[in-house]
Amino acid sequence: MNIRTFKGTTPTLGARVFVDPSAVVLGDVVIGDDTSVWPLTVIRGDMHRIRIGHSTSIQDGSVLHITHAGPFNPDGFPLTIGNHVTVGHQAMLHGCTIGDRVLVGMGAMIMDGAVVESDVVIGAGSLVPPGKTLESGYLYVGRPAKQVRKLTDKEMDYFTYTTGNYVKLKDQHREESWAD
Repeated sequence: MNIRTFKGTTPTLGARVFVDPSAVVLGDVVIGDDTSVWPLTVIRGDMHRIRIGHSTSIQDGSVLHITHAGPFNPDGFPLTIGNHVTVGHQAMLHGCTIGDRVLVGMGAMIMDGAVVESDVVIGAGSLVPPGKTLESGYLYVGRPAKQVRKLTDKEMDYFTYTTGNYVKLKDQHREESWAD
């Protein structure tokens, strides 16, 4: 059972969502239409909310969590991910905000209170420290992530191309799953 209720709150899945049977989604999580959650991913909304937009791909082995409210952070930090976002394999997103049309590279980490504006590429293995804001329209790489250069028009077009490709792939997986 990979879609789990926690403290009376069950995740809400939009239309045509694909969640691989090996992934775990629990608690206060809302996933938008046509989004895909790939093998061994954990989306844990147990102490705050997680919201994921439509046509987004959360790839294999990613960990999505929140920052709970407590004495050191009275409001905590939910996790919010926009539309047409690709979260690369084994990325870790923790209590941060991701805009629309963002590519989070494989193995990247985005920490508590960080804000990634729309139309951003975060290179593989990058670390976005707590509270940092990444400005729209740029490539960021490194540990800590630093602004490298403005994105090209071709790179900007890639956001919706790659998420569209994952929408098609998840539809094929859904067909296979329902055929069994």
